Amino acid sequence: MAIQPRPKDQREPLNRERVLRAAIDLADAGGIESLSMRRLAQELGVEAMSLYHHVANKSDILSGIADMVVEEYELPEPGPDWKASIRRTAISAYRVLLRHPWAASLLLAGTTPSTARLRYMDALLGTLRAAGFSADMTDHAYHALDSHIMGFTLWVTGMNLPRDEEFDALATGFLAQLPADEMPHLVEHVHQHLKPRDPNDKPEFEFGLDLLLDGLERLRNPAT
Repeated sequence: MAIQPRPKDQREPLNRERVLRAAIDLADAGGIESLSMRRLAQELGVEAMSLYHHVANKSDILSGIADMVVEEYELPEPGPDWKASIRRTAISAYRVLLRHPWAASLLLAGTTPSTARLRYMDALLGTLRAAGFSADMTDHAYHALDSHIMGFTLWVTGMNLPRDEEFDALATGFLAQLPADEMPHLVEHVHQHLKPRDPNDKPEFEFGLDLLLDGLERLRNPAT
């Protein structure tokens, strides 16, 4: 007689990590506003009251999923090439936040930074200090880097850009309405968006990041 497999919820006992992973999946699929205790319980195939054995409330869930997202960041590693290390971390953080488009707003809205975010902040600050930046300059550098990562992410996710073919149609229609004689530079800018991208061009996030890192390098070594 064949042995019947156990139901999924028996193979995977409910625990805090499973609850938070399911919450992340829901937020990724439908935005943070789609996340509720009832919806989460349905996703997990349990009664809503069962969740309270593992999370205190929805605020606890939001704090937990914010922590799990930041844990996906690649932290900077100590070493002589501080720029390369911070660059990898910044690109990693940006890509993680794009995978979870709700996360940047959640992280900025939180009143108490998550444990993982505090660890990330300390690692970034420590890398700058080890590179020779003063405490004051480290403060400025950290905020400039964090603003670029979070701000650029919010800009991209907030614009909710359409797919390439849809964007081309929208841009072409927008271009047809622009008075070229009155706004020649804006017309030129739209054409830049419509022309094929050079594969050797840096993505916009990395272009701005490298400008920022090069500027910090000059401030760290003003004689160069």
